[in-house]
Amino acid sequence: MLKNRIGFRAFGLCAALFLAGCAGEPRRTGPIDQKTLQSLANVRVDPADAAKMLSAYRAQKGLGPVRLDPKLTAMAQRQADAMVAANSLSHDVGGNFFSRVNAAGLDTVRAAENLGGGYYSTEEAFAGWRASSGHNANLLMPEATRFGIALAKDPRSSYRAYWAMVVAAEPEQRREGPGVLMSPLGPVAVSGPGPAPR
Repeated sequence: MLKNRIGFRAFGLCAALFLAGCAGEPRRTGPIDQKTLQSLANVRVDPADAAKMLSAYRAQKGLGPVRLDPKLTAMAQRQADAMVAANSLSHDVGGNFFSRVNAAGLDTVRAAENLGGGYYSTEEAFAGWRASSGHNANLLMPEATRFGIALAKDPRSSYRAYWAMVVAAEPEQRREGPGVLMSPLGPVAVSGPGPAPR
């Protein structure tokens, strides 16, 4: 019997909101034969293709594209690796989403995470996420401009292939005193009324 499960967590840093959900996704069970091992060996994620796929889907809905972000990709990979190591499809197995956002050094207004297990292609993972209202909302987050996607595999695990995707808005800039704007790259001088700095 196929068991279905998928998870997501969205986190709005400014509002400190957490959301989670589960929806249809195949759980791979049964003996591991040579055909299964070969199928799993062929499961790959091409981040550039995933960026095209996600950006095209967002364009169909009138939204801007997203670009691959190394920090978000690393964050997604750590979560996928943690899930396969724990044999658990969970947002909390690598630490709760809030702590992982902080640990990744993200300074963003909004970030969201989609997880999946048992998908044998990027297309299958995206189809599962699009079919779930919560995951779809993450894919279509209006302010998202960047993302990271990752895959971890283990033929002995329940889902055999574990997927993680993190989408995020641009880092939020904050003011640090008069004439200084803090960005993720450090302080940036800004001019106010009067003559511009030379």
